[in-house]
Amino acid sequence: MSKRYGLAEKRAMRRFGRGQVFLVGAAAAAVLAALVVVLSPPSVPADGETRGGVTDTRWGRLSQGDRELLAAVRRAGLWEVPAGQQAQQRASSARVKEVGEMIMEQHMQLDEDARATAARLGVILPSEPNADQKRWLAEMSGKFGEDYDRTFVLRLRAAHGKVFAVIAKVRAQTQNTEIRAFSERSLRFVNTHMTLLESTGLATQEALS
Repeated sequence: MSKRYGLAEKRAMRRFGRGQVFLVGAAAAAVLAALVVVLSPPSVPADGETRGGVTDTRWGRLSQGDRELLAAVRRAGLWEVPAGQQAQQRASSARVKEVGEMIMEQHMQLDEDARATAARLGVILPSEPNADQKRWLAEMSGKFGEDYDRTFVLRLRAAHGKVFAVIAKVRAQTQNTEIRAFSERSLRFVNTHMTLLESTGLATQEALS
């Protein structure tokens, strides 16, 4: 009887030990999951809405307008890169195809710059175009030939005009040297793109009125 009892006791102790290991493992997993939730950055809204007020950085104060500039430039690339690629397939004009390719390539450079600058400043950027930009892409996706050419040029020129104003305003008001330098680089790109679009001959006074 004593031998049987000792064997049963050992088995019970082994089962208890395994249970303890399981509980410890489960508790550790729960703690890890909680840390992931706490340490992970907040989700980014589809429209790229920025968050945060004025903060101090090693490059000067970072304002909400500074964040919105980075988001605006990022969003521009998110729809103009695929638009430029699409123009090479759908446009009838060789110049529009060429302009589309140049804008696509330059926006890829500018997007890399925006992401690097945002990373240094701790700004979370949007991951997809906003609703208007998606609608413009969808509109162009249903057009071909000369109709596509006009739509491509006028949509992109109007969009560049809007972001140009945003960049210029931030350049004049920012207190952050990183944002100031980024806005100057962005202005050069945007001004170049407007000139390229106008070189197609489709941004006429009648078309723009």
